[in-house]
Formats: sequence, structure tokens, C-alpha cells
Amino acid sequence: MVDKAGARHGSVVSEALRSLRAALAGTGGLSLLINLLMLTGPLFMLQVYDRVLASGSVPTLVVLGGLTAVLFIFFGLLEMLRGRILARLGQRVDARLSAIAYRVSNRLPLMLGQRGEVVRPVQDLDALRHFLSGAGPSAIFDLPWMPVYLAIVYLFHPVLGYVAIAGALVICALIALNEAFSRGPAAEAAREGALRSAHVETGRRNAEAVRAMGMGEALKTRWEEANDRFLVKQRIATDRMTLFGSTIKAFRFLLQSTILGVGAWLAIGQEITPGVMIAASILTSRALAPVEQAVGHWRGFVTARQGLARLRQTLGDETLAEPRLALPLPEKSLKLEQVFCAPVGLREPLVHGVSFVLNAGDGLGIIGPSGSGKSTLARAIVGVVPAMRGAIRLDGAELSQWPDERIARFIGYLPQDIQLFDGTIAENIARFDPQARDEDVIEAAKLAQVHEMIVGLPDGYNMPIGGAGLTLSGGQRQRIALARALYRNPFLVVLDEPNSNLDADGEAALTQAVAALRQKGSIVIVIAHRPSAIAAVDTILLLQEGRVVALGPKSEILKQVIAPARQQGVA
Repeated sequence: MVDKAGARHGSVVSEALRSLRAALAGTGGLSLLINLLMLTGPLFMLQVYDRVLASGSVPTLVVLGGLTAVLFIFFGLLEMLRGRILARLGQRVDARLSAIAYRVSNRLPLMLGQRGEVVRPVQDLDALRHFLSGAGPSAIFDLPWMPVYLAIVYLFHPVLGYVAIAGALVICALIALNEAFSRGPAAEAAREGALRSAHVETGRRNAEAVRAMGMGEALKTRWEEANDRFLVKQRIATDRMTLFGSTIKAFRFLLQSTILGVGAWLAIGQEITPGVMIAASILTSRALAPVEQAVGHWRGFVTARQGLARLRQTLGDETLAEPRLALPLPEKSLKLEQVFCAPVGLREPLVHGVSFVLNAGDGLGIIGPSGSGKSTLARAIVGVVPAMRGAIRLDGAELSQWPDERIARFIGYLPQDIQLFDGTIAENIARFDPQARDEDVIEAAKLAQVHEMIVGLPDGYNMPIGGAGLTLSGGQRQRIALARALYRNPFLVVLDEPNSNLDADGEAALTQAVAALRQKGSIVIVIAHRPSAIAAVDTILLLQEGRVVALGPKSEILKQVIAPARQQGVA
């Protein structure tokens, strides 16, 4: 799917991340001020122990306390500002990539088949945004200040510095071990979680079949098995992260107490003052606090990193939208030149070397036994699956030369598997076109002869329907989907088994619709098992085992081919 050697690998993701550089540099500057202000506490403690208590001066205490309060107020404001900036950086990345991630998410099932169900670029982008908007980046910005704090502790006394540095090295080693031992389980947990979600979505999508055929218990068992695998992987990942997180936290407390103890020993020997002892303990704790925070947000960091890696793969061939030359809408011909194609997921072609030319107003019926490649060829014609070899041209141009919003103007498609979307009937017919005109919606409904049925519903065209159209019968769904295919009289209309759920009246309406479209200059291709579906076409193409067996006028093909074809299973 992505050429790893390509120069544009991850281009759109890299461009989005590059756009954050200036803001991240500003955030780094804020982190500089924040970490300088973090010295306020240790310095205040140093002054209180070594100056205020020694002198007993209340005015000095008041002045120091007031100055400390002002500095901490600035600290709080800068910390809040950094958090707000990071939140907006996460939203900026989302704004730049969300539309592309959604578009790719819709294409993945067409590119990867069932394997595409576990690849979720929108969720990966969510993980990246959540991490950027959280406290994890703040900890990363604060980590480079750890050597500065340790250097100050060393300046207080070399022994204190050696102890603090040794402790920091131990914590860094624990972090490296955490990464080494947690990366694999975290990736496996994410993978099992995606498979687990896919089981749920599959059950919801096929709820009718599950209920009608009593498959609920069997599918529940499969989901429980997937859920158990996910829980095991998640438990392993969580246990390892918790182990190292708790160890690091406990060791930090131990190190802070060790610094305090060593400082007390040095203070007893008159090598440092009590104020230095307290300040060194606080500074050591502060130096290692970002480490603990980073470990605390490690799961989010790992999830974001894995999501970013997947985004670089799934969006690797995507580029920011560039203006295209607006080709005129096709209005003359459709030409297939030695087209080879296959269903999603197959590498060997199922359809071999199909060639034909259709002109405006022509109607073609494609027939053949089940599994002969009829639906695959239909999907290739409308661009759902790419042609492995050969070319599909409209007025001489391949479909890829038009952007999606222009394709919607000249292609109508009725798939074999009817899918309606959450929204009103009018919105579904209009393909959710924000500039849809009422008269175009009604014209499409009348052409499909479904207008009377729609206005007879309680809310008419404004009636909401679910993703599966469960409030409608199979025939009603099919006729609404047919109206959607006919919306604004597209130049090329491909109908795959358009009468599978229709009664006699529905089939008559279908025949009239095909005839009306052809009179308007549209090219209509009908995939059919039943002869009634091809009543209004004049040309027949017979596919067998993915190859064209016969192509010609309907009357001739019916005489020469249909009778023997029926003996082989063609209805």
C-alpha cells in the first residue's frame, strides 16, 4: 500500500508535524521559564533555613515570601499557557489530518478487504491528538532540565551530586527496561483490541441475520474468545508498565530520602548548611519528577507512537489536496480496454480482458453464472476496485482524472448490498449533497417511482432512517437506493441486481427508469440474473469464468446464448 522507498512516504503526516515546529519552539521557550521558576521553592527554603532562621528577621521573611508568591503566580500562568498551547497543537494536527484520515478510512475496506477492518486511521489520529493535548509533552519538555538540576545539586556538594546522578542513572535504566519489556505487549494489546472491536461492528452490521438464524450465541463465543485474548494482552502490558512505574516512583522517594540523609550527615560535619540539605533534596526530587511523569504517561506515549507509525503507513501515499484542472463532465462514451480486475484482497484477476464501447443512450446488460465476475466488473467500472491492467475511460479520460465531488455529478451506482446512511430519506437520495435542490430529489424519486411511497410515510422525505434502513422493507430500501443512483440524471448508471428485492410493480418501475435514463442520454449498465431486469437494454454481455463469452444485440444473444446458459445455472 505504501512504497517505503518512495520520496513522499508519510508526506502528509510529516507536513502536519512540520507545521508545529514554530509552536513547539515557543513551548520550549516557555518550558525554559517554567523550569527557571521551579527553582523558586528550593531557593526560598535555602534562604529561610540559612538566613531567616539564623537572623530571626521577620521583615526578611515577609519580603522573601512576597517575592516567592509572585514568582509562583507567574509559574502557574506560564504552566497554564503551556497546557493551552499543547491542547491547540493537538487540535491543529487533527484539523490538518482528520479529513484525510476519514477519507482513507472509507477506502481501506476497498484496498485491504477484511484486513482493513483492524486499521483505523481516525482512532490513530485520536490517540496522537490526546497525547499532544495531555501532560505527556510537558514532561518531555522538562526532561532536558534534569542535568541542570543535578548540576546545581553537585555545586552544593560533590557527594550530593554523585548520589543524585547515580540515582538518575538507575531511573534511566529502569525507563529503558520499561520500553524494552512493554513495547511488544502494548502493540499486541492494541492489535487484539482492534480485532475485538471488529467483532462487535460485524455483529451490529449483520444484526438481522444474527437474530433470524440464531447465530447470537456462536458469535458471542467468538467475541468472548477475542475479548479474553485482548484482556490477557492488556493485562500483561499493564502489569509491566505498572511494575516499572511503581519501581521508579518508589526509587525516587528513596533517592530523595537518601539525599536528605546524606545532606544531614554533611551538615553534621559542617560541610553544608541545613538550608543546602533541604534545597538539594527538593532539587533532586524536581529533577526526577518529569521522569516519573513520563513513565506515568508511558501508555499514552506508546499508543500515540504506534498510532503515528500506522498513520505514516496508511496516509503515506496521501498528499494535501491540490487544485486540478476541471475536466468537463463526460457526455459521449464509456470505453473498456482489455480490463483485468479482481475483488478486494485477491492478487490474481477474476475478470480477464474485457473490452467494449458504449455511447450516450446505450444500455448494456451483463449476465452470467454466479462467481463469473459480474459484480467485480461493475465495481471496476465505477472505480470501486482498480483495474489491474487495461483502462476504463469516459470520453477518453480515466476516472482518476476527476475529483470525487465531480464524479458524484456523472456516476450513479446501485450496489448489490444496499446500504443507507443515518439521515433522512431526502438526504440519502441527495447523497448528502449540501447544495441539493428539492426538485432534484423529487425528480430522482419519481424516476424510481418511489415518490408516492415516500410521501405516504409519517414524515415523508424528512423521515429519518438508520444506517441499515431497518424501518423500511427490503424493496423500499432498494428503491430509495435506486433513486439515489438516479439523482441528477448521471451520465453513467451501473445497477447491480437492481430487482433482487422488487415485486412486479417495482420491476416495471425499474424498466421504465432505465428507459427514461437512456432517453436522457445516460449510459445504463445492468447486472442481472433475472431477464426482467434487462428488459430496457439493447445489448448483452455474457461472462463465464471472468471472460467475455458473448457480446452483441440482446435479441441475438438471447437466441444463441441464454438457453444453454440457463442449463449452466443462469436464471
